[in-house]
Amino acid sequence: MFAGEDGAQLQCCVTVEKLNSSGQATRRQVIRKASVVLGRNEFQEIILRVHDGKVPQSYHLKEMKLFTRFARDGKCTIKLLPENIQVLVSNCPPDQLSLFLKTLSIKHQAWKSSKPLSDREKLKAGLPRSFEAISPLQQKDIQKANELRNKVAPKGLSDRTNKMTVAGTGQQVKRSRNDCNFSPVKANPSKKPILSLPSRKLNKEQAAVLSAVLSGKNIFFTGSAGTGKSFLLKRIIGSLPPKSTFATASTGVAACHIGGTTLHNFAGIGSGSAPLEQCIELAQRPGVLQHWTSCRHLIIDEISMVEAPFFDKLEAVARSVRRSTEPFGGIQLIVCGDFLQLPPVSKGKEKAAFCFQARSWRKVIQVNMELTEVRRQTDQSFISLLQAVRVGRVTEEVTAKLIESSYQNIERDGILATRLCTHKDDVELTNENKLQQLPGPMHVFEALDSDPALVKTIDAHSPVSRLIQLKVGAQVMLTKNLDVARGLVNGARGVVAAFESGKHGLPHVRFLCGVTEVLKPERWVFKSGGGIHLSRQQLPLKLAWAISIHKSQGMTLDCVEISLARVFERGQAYVALSRARCLQGLRVMDFDPRVVRADPDVLLFYKKLRKERMLMQASMDEFLRNRQT
Repeated sequence: MFAGEDGAQLQCCVTVEKLNSSGQATRRQVIRKASVVLGRNEFQEIILRVHDGKVPQSYHLKEMKLFTRFARDGKCTIKLLPENIQVLVSNCPPDQLSLFLKTLSIKHQAWKSSKPLSDREKLKAGLPRSFEAISPLQQKDIQKANELRNKVAPKGLSDRTNKMTVAGTGQQVKRSRNDCNFSPVKANPSKKPILSLPSRKLNKEQAAVLSAVLSGKNIFFTGSAGTGKSFLLKRIIGSLPPKSTFATASTGVAACHIGGTTLHNFAGIGSGSAPLEQCIELAQRPGVLQHWTSCRHLIIDEISMVEAPFFDKLEAVARSVRRSTEPFGGIQLIVCGDFLQLPPVSKGKEKAAFCFQARSWRKVIQVNMELTEVRRQTDQSFISLLQAVRVGRVTEEVTAKLIESSYQNIERDGILATRLCTHKDDVELTNENKLQQLPGPMHVFEALDSDPALVKTIDAHSPVSRLIQLKVGAQVMLTKNLDVARGLVNGARGVVAAFESGKHGLPHVRFLCGVTEVLKPERWVFKSGGGIHLSRQQLPLKLAWAISIHKSQGMTLDCVEISLARVFERGQAYVALSRARCLQGLRVMDFDPRVVRADPDVLLFYKKLRKERMLMQASMDEFLRNRQT
């Protein structure tokens, strides 16, 4: 179990304030590196213990208020009401803080529902003083908390069972669970528990990567499409202190998915094509320099699209501005991506060099790890097909299956297949033409941006457009995870069924997973250059008759049509095919085996990685055997 995974401990910055009657702080103590432990005393009362490394301070949590608005940023306030003391927590790994607050809230609620001992009973008990860390949340704690909440919950909640009507029959039937085109839908979302334990845990490979990260190692982890790289990356970000952790990616959309900024924005050196001295000067500008000096953990996603010269330039800049001779100036590097997917953009006819070909790569990266368990697809034959395409091997069997898929009818309930295109212009033209051909009035939804003057920067980072135009019958795609359990995930396909009457006229979207949902504007927040937080509030939708292969990276699509005739990059065919959840939801047009190509340099790099890993494993096994004898 990793530090803080039991929900009872935090490592963070703590400020303890004693307040007067008007709420002003009369005394303040700041502990930069504090240990916060949730526990129980000898009478099973809940105690908050704050340790500065010398003398622990204990606070009895009888009556309290929690302020959790900024918990995602690693901040919260615990206010002790009778004592008029508040404990301000900051720079705490967000995932740890979230679990800690959940544990505190549920355990405190359960304690309050039991009969507390009177002072007389405590004296008579004569128990020696004790303090024990609180036990981790169990399913029984969750059930008890939900029972207590239901006692005060309003009655008359409508039954929102997700059902579909079969055309012409009027019968209501549930979606089949084993149909691969549909995400599993809980039969009755209104009756699901208000609280629940985290459902999706890390597998062994992912846990090993997180462990290496938390030990402070510079790590590169890779894996084929659908192995949970993005999911793991979010867990890593949530496990590190926010003030010194910078999440970046090679593209704006990938950066938005992990709540970060682009690598170029973080670095502040433009394209990196200027001489090193000039790049160092650019990195020493006030806003940019603060990034470089405060950064202790730098995360880079979609590393396959970062060029080797740019990586080398960053490494040299880091050493210079941080005045350190250590690789990357002593910053811990957490690098993620699949070099067999999209390569760096070539300038002219010259082939761009991959990041692993950078002079500083081997000096910087200490640990290489690979995720092999595919989670996106479950059909083993389809997984094998994708693995063959990934490494550029197209057998007669693979060719036959992909050609055969062109005859599949994959449309359901008026939801057409999304066409994946190699070129952005084809996407825009297809979506505009199809929308214009639909009858009925156009509904226009304009985004609310935090800074309209920076609309170009927001456009580059945001997965949704500033203007969204919709009609009844428009093919759409969800651009954010809204409710994973009900199948409302990023990439979920649907069709606009109707619009609400009234001022806002929000769209009703019928999704492939069987859910019909009224979609409301959602908010995306991301960092721009200089550390400024920008946001966009907009419907979490995009038109989905067509989408570019570049923009589909990281998505899972239920119903997809692919034309590979104009594939122009190595890895592009694999990225396109691996978006599909299953072969039954995939239609490949004009398939030509010659478009499936893998870069020989990348294949050699991965071959060496696996060889090194096998040698390391063999030496570890031998070491363990020698210890036992």
